[in-house]
Amino acid sequence: MRQRRWQILLGSALVLLSVMLYALHYAIFHDAHHIFIYMLGDLAFLPLEVLLVTMVIHELLNQREKRAMLDKLNMIIGAFYSEVGTSLLARVSNADPGLDAIRKDLLIATDWPDTEFLRVRGELGAYDYRIDSSKVDLVFLRDMLVSKRDFMLRLLENPNLLEHESFTELLWAVFHLTEELEARDDLTGVDGVDREHLRGDIERAYGLLSREWFSYMRHLKNSYPYLFSLALRTNPFDREASAVVV
Repeated sequence: MRQRRWQILLGSALVLLSVMLYALHYAIFHDAHHIFIYMLGDLAFLPLEVLLVTMVIHELLNQREKRAMLDKLNMIIGAFYSEVGTSLLARVSNADPGLDAIRKDLLIATDWPDTEFLRVRGELGAYDYRIDSSKVDLVFLRDMLVSKRDFMLRLLENPNLLEHESFTELLWAVFHLTEELEARDDLTGVDGVDREHLRGDIERAYGLLSREWFSYMRHLKNSYPYLFSLALRTNPFDREASAVVV
């Protein structure tokens, strides 16, 4: 209400100033004819000015602001994979019995064009993310995720995450998996229906982790080659991954 009152006062003051200037013009030159000619000309240009300002310039500024915000969001995504995502993805993907069928497509090369990224992204979207839960160390998984919970909570405090729905969904999936694992007193004896339930939670996080990781890799290649180089050498899907440059 206070802001609207301020806008009304400002608008009224501007209109009053315009009337006073027109009155001053008439008092000096006594020529109402030219006053109305220029007034009509200004009014005729007003729709074009509105078009340029609100639809063209405003849209360009919005696009620039959105790109800057997405760059900041990708910094957050990079921090997530450095702290949690890459190691979690490596652990979970090792329990995927069907991964060898697409592993070669996940070994990203430095010279990949955008068309190759788009092709593999389509394959990842259609891939059936399944794991053999007996190959997952649930105790290790719980301890790792619980130790990183405060870090992930700080990520969720960023209001800009609302603009990145897929990454927000990924964070919630990982949080849910953390809570499920922590809620059980003894993970060594989990079996039957309960293990199947946990398998579903892990598979949900696994699919989101994989797709978001791949999109992030494409961003690094296009924007940050030096970060892309390290990410390639620590690829969680590469069994021979090593940060050492050879």
